[in-house]
Amino acid sequence: MSATLDQIFVLLQHWLVSFLPAVLQPFVSVLLGVVVIIGLFPALFAFAVWMERKGLGRIQNRLGPNRVGPFGLLQPIADGIKSLTKEDIVPLSADVVVHFLAPLVLVVAVFMGFAVLPMGRNMVLVDMDAGLLFYFAMGASTELSIFMAGWSSRNKYSLLGAMRAVAQMISYEVPLLMSSVAVVMIAGTLSLTKIVAAQNSYSGVFPHWYIFTPWGLAGFLMYVVSSMAETNRSPFDLPEGESELVAGYFTEYSGFKFALFFLGEYLAMFSISGLGTVLFLGGWSAPFSFLTWVPSWIWFFSKLMMSISVFIWIRGTLPRLRQDQLMNFAWKFVLPMTLLNLFVAALWRFLGEGWERWVICSVILLLAYVVLGRTGMREGKFGPRRYRYAE
Repeated sequence: MSATLDQIFVLLQHWLVSFLPAVLQPFVSVLLGVVVIIGLFPALFAFAVWMERKGLGRIQNRLGPNRVGPFGLLQPIADGIKSLTKEDIVPLSADVVVHFLAPLVLVVAVFMGFAVLPMGRNMVLVDMDAGLLFYFAMGASTELSIFMAGWSSRNKYSLLGAMRAVAQMISYEVPLLMSSVAVVMIAGTLSLTKIVAAQNSYSGVFPHWYIFTPWGLAGFLMYVVSSMAETNRSPFDLPEGESELVAGYFTEYSGFKFALFFLGEYLAMFSISGLGTVLFLGGWSAPFSFLTWVPSWIWFFSKLMMSISVFIWIRGTLPRLRQDQLMNFAWKFVLPMTLLNLFVAALWRFLGEGWERWVICSVILLLAYVVLGRTGMREGKFGPRRYRYAE
C-alpha cells in the first residue's frame, strides 16, 4: 500500500498515456509533467503569499489578511483578479518589445529549473546526467531578464535598481555555485537524482544527509545566505529598495506584468529551496529510517515548505543591509568560506572513516569563520560625508 501511495502520480501518468499510441506516449508523458508543474507551483505561490502575510502579521502583532474568504484564504485570488484588471501602463519612451518580454523571460527561466528537480522517487520531469549544470544555466537567465526590465523602462530608478540587482546576483551566484560544487565532489555526479540516492541511506535510524557533516553544514549555511540574495529576499532586498528606489527594476510595471515579476520571485524561491533540499537535506528521503513508509513526495514538499517558512521568518526579523555591507559580505566572507569549504570537502573525502576527519574539518571551518569574521568584516573607518547639490 505504501509503495502504491509513493508512486501514485507516476502510476496515474502511465495509466493516462497507456490509452495513446506508442509513438505519442513519450511526448504526452512529458507534456503531462509540464502541465502539473505549471499548475502546482503557482498554486503553492498563492498559498505561500497568504502564509507570508499571516506570518508577518503575527510577527508584527497584527492579524494579516482576514477579509476575503475564511481566515483571508481567498486574498491571493482577489489580488490576482486585481492584477488582471488593472491598466497596463507603458512609458512612451520605453522599448515596448523588451519591456514586454522581460517578465516572461524571468518566469520561463524559473520554470525551466523545475524540470530537473526530483520531487519524489521516480518523480523528475527530465533526468539529466548534468542536471545541476542545466539548473544553474537556466538560473543565470534571470539576471538578463532583470536588466531587460530596468533598461527598457527608460527610467533612472529602474536602471539603478536593475544594476544593483545584477551586481548583487552575480556576486552571490559565485558562492552559490561553489557551495554546490562541494556536494558534487562528494557525490561524484552532477545528476540530482543520483545526489539524492547518495544520501538515501541510514546508520541506525539517522540519515546520511550531507548537512550532518562539517563541510555540508558550512556549505548549506553559505547556500542559504546566497539563495536569499539571489531571490532578492530580505535582508538582501536592495534591488527593490522602496525607501530610495521606489520599486527598483519594476518601477514602470503595472497590472499583470508586475504580477509576473511577483510570481517569478516566489517561484525562484521555491526552485532554489528545492535545490537546497536535494543537495543538502536528502531530497525526498525520510529523516528517519522508520519513516520510509511515508510517500517520498510528502517529504520533499514538507522540506520545501519548511524552507519557505524560514525565508518568511528571516524577512520578519532582520532589517535590510546597505549596499556596501551586502557586497563586502559576499566577497570578503561568503566567497572565501565557500572556497575553503571545497578544500575541507576534499579532506573529508580522502581522510577516510574515523573521528579524526570530523575534528580536523570542524576546526578548520571554525578557525576560518573566526578569522574572516574579525578581519574581512571589520568596520571600515570612513570620513565625514560631504553633500553636493546640483546648481
